[in-house]
Amino acid sequence: NQLTELPDALGELRALEFLYVSNNKLARLPDALGKLRSLAYLNVSSNALTSLPESVGALGSLLELRAHDNNLRTLPYSIGALATLRELHLNGNALEELPDSIGRLASLRVVNLSHNTLIALPRTIRGLERVTHLDLRANRLTTLPDALGEMRQLMHLDLRENQLTSLPESLREV
Repeated sequence: NQLTELPDALGELRALEFLYVSNNKLARLPDALGKLRSLAYLNVSSNALTSLPESVGALGSLLELRAHDNNLRTLPYSIGALATLRELHLNGNALEELPDSIGRLASLRVVNLSHNTLIALPRTIRGLERVTHLDLRANRLTTLPDALGEMRQLMHLDLRENQLTSLPESLREV
C-alpha cells in the first residue's frame, strides 16, 4: 500500500490482536495505538518512521514488535513496560543508543539490533537474561558490557561488523 498515516480511530479496535502495516510510507504512528490493549503482534517495518510513540508502552499484551527498516533514531523510554514482549526486531534503523528501560524486558527471547549505529549497550542489558538470540551485527560497538556474560540462555550472538577489539571479562569466563 501507500499509507502515509493511520487514523486515531484505530485505537477503538480494542479486540485487535494483529496489526501489520509494513511496507507503507508511514512517518509516524498515532498515540491512539496505545489503546490497543489486546494487540499481540505489531509490524510497522519498512516505513519512514523516525520514532515510536510513548504510548507503545501501554501495549500490555504485545508479544512481538517488528519495526525494522525504518529510520528510528530513538526508542521511547516506555518500551521497558512491554512485560510480555518476546521478540524485538529493530534492525536496519539509525539507533545510536538504547534506553536503560530496555533491561526491564525480562520476557524477551529474540533481539535483532543489527544494522544500526549503536556505539554502546546499556548496563541494564543484564535484565535480558532469557534472550536466546541477540544480533548486534553491523553497528559501531567498541565495547560490550560485562552483563552480556550473565545472559546464560544465549545461544546465538552475532557481533560481526563492529569495532570491537576485545570481549568483556565475563565472556572469557563462560
